[in-house]
Amino acid sequence: MNEIIDYQNFIANAFVPGDPSIEVRNPANDRLLARVPEASGEHVEAAIAAARKAQKSWAARPAIERAGYLRKIASKVRDNAERLAHIITAEQGKVLGLARVEVNFTADYLDYMAEWARRLEGEVLTSDRVGESIFLLRKPLGVVAGILPWNFPFFLIARKMAPALVTGNTIVIKPSEETPINCFEFARLVAETDLPAGVFNVVSGTGATVGHQLTSHAGIDLISFTGSVGTGSRIMAAAAPNITKLNLELGGKAPAIVLADADLELAVKAVTASRVINTGQVCNCAERVYVERKVADQFIEQIAASMAATRYGDPLAEDDLDMGPLINQAALDKVAQMVKSATGQGAEVVTGGAVADKGQGFHYQPTVLAGCGSDMAIMRQEIFGPVLPIQIVEDLDEAIALANDSEYGLTSSIYTRSLSAAMRASHELDFGETYINRENFEAMQGFHAGTRKSGIGGADGKHGLYEYTHTHVVYIQI
Repeated sequence: MNEIIDYQNFIANAFVPGDPSIEVRNPANDRLLARVPEASGEHVEAAIAAARKAQKSWAARPAIERAGYLRKIASKVRDNAERLAHIITAEQGKVLGLARVEVNFTADYLDYMAEWARRLEGEVLTSDRVGESIFLLRKPLGVVAGILPWNFPFFLIARKMAPALVTGNTIVIKPSEETPINCFEFARLVAETDLPAGVFNVVSGTGATVGHQLTSHAGIDLISFTGSVGTGSRIMAAAAPNITKLNLELGGKAPAIVLADADLELAVKAVTASRVINTGQVCNCAERVYVERKVADQFIEQIAASMAATRYGDPLAEDDLDMGPLINQAALDKVAQMVKSATGQGAEVVTGGAVADKGQGFHYQPTVLAGCGSDMAIMRQEIFGPVLPIQIVEDLDEAIALANDSEYGLTSSIYTRSLSAAMRASHELDFGETYINRENFEAMQGFHAGTRKSGIGGADGKHGLYEYTHTHVVYIQI
């Protein structure tokens, strides 16, 4: 991206001028990429009104027809895949290979959700009365507000839009102010199709202004948000007066348990991949390790070597990197402070442990911390950076107890050759997902959901699809 573009809000299939006051910069080199608008209150009202106007007629179309539009958009995404990947890398900082995966996965996700058009199911229930039938129907909620994070900004458009549209809802998207360019480029692709006006809308701005107006609006029937616990709490408060349905994917502090019988080579490879992907800025990736004492020294030595070998820098300036920069200065400062606090409490830096000297940009060294204790903030609070704290445990009992002792409950993992240990962990780990002998990354046909402060509801698969519907029970007496 060489040209500085001033983007506009996308409302009812038209790009509506606004004040392009938000600057978007490349986190690898701090170069200005584009400017996007802080949508006015009138813009947000217009987007919601357009979505409400379009919703009834959109829901009246056969689901298979609605699905056809998703397939058209998926085709547009594939046709523009390389350009979109470069845009994502430029504004978010992930390596180009991962950006390409994100774009292709987004197109596949649109097609996957389109396939549900002929699989939307109700139920027929047995009545207690003679001559009566009971039908349970699934119906769209109405207008969805989709509020996006910055870490996988392109895929999250589809994760919220595709199930919303195929079930008969319309949507207003607010991208993160850190990474809005890809969303407006997605809107350009939508504009090239014949999707009816008002079905898909984009308004940009900060959470305090545009986000609050969306989440407190009586014209919104579902708020689907991915982001931090703090913002999720504020959204709940804003939605409370209207009793608006919520779907919240919030933070994570995923434990990885490495037992003495584990394939250490596999564990090291998977935990490293799960820690450095997107520079550790993924809510479901391994954030803390509990390793059994018998193999602790060996595991720590190997994981430190693996993390130290991580190649990082500016993803558009260097080829074949494993990770790029953190998203901004605040993120860099947070990671540095958490490492400093941990070492002050007795943690040992085995590798890394400092801000990287990479010139401009927000780079932190891939870091392994040994000697961590369960009372340290780095073992309890989300890091969201390329730092791996490790605590030694005596056995599986202790590992499970420490893993569950968390305010988060999104994902978890265990590395073992024992089927008994794996099955026990799957029963006793109190998390929405458990990965056994593999990296932490979910499938679109699964159900991505957490417990405790990791959120409400979930995404993906049949269960994620039905989050965008409500049930209508009909009693028919013959």
